Amino acid sequence: MLSQTAEYALRAMVALATTTRESLTAQEIAADSHIPADYLSKVLRLLSRAGLVRAQRGRGGGFQTARPTNQLTVLEVVSAVDPVQRIKTCPLGLAAHGENLCALHRAIDDAAISVEEAFRATTIHSLVGRSICKGGACDV
Repeated sequence: MLSQTAEYALRAMVALATTTRESLTAQEIAADSHIPADYLSKVLRLLSRAGLVRAQRGRGGGFQTARPTNQLTVLEVVSAVDPVQRIKTCPLGLAAHGENLCALHRAIDDAAISVEEAFRATTIHSLVGRSICKGGACDV
């Protein structure tokens, strides 16, 4: 249901939310979250562009969340890297349907709406207490 990119972005944000330090290096996030370092660079770049993380260069630098994690939602993180796909017009291109979706496509879009609502209602902070794994990623 979620792309690998969205999964990695969420894991990275949970890792940042669970640290007691001011920031984490990309290498620390990658190790804590079991994310390939090269892929994590792409994810962190997208999260930074979206204003969800901040990077500080130099000695003692690293990444940190741009806002308190109780103000960052799962939907914001997912939308920054790979938004939930909604159906706005007939995927078959049938002119007669236009924006009036058939029952099948309406059901699929309604499911996407439900996912968005659940993600909007879930903060990154709320995931920290639920995690039984270090850095939001289970040992493999």
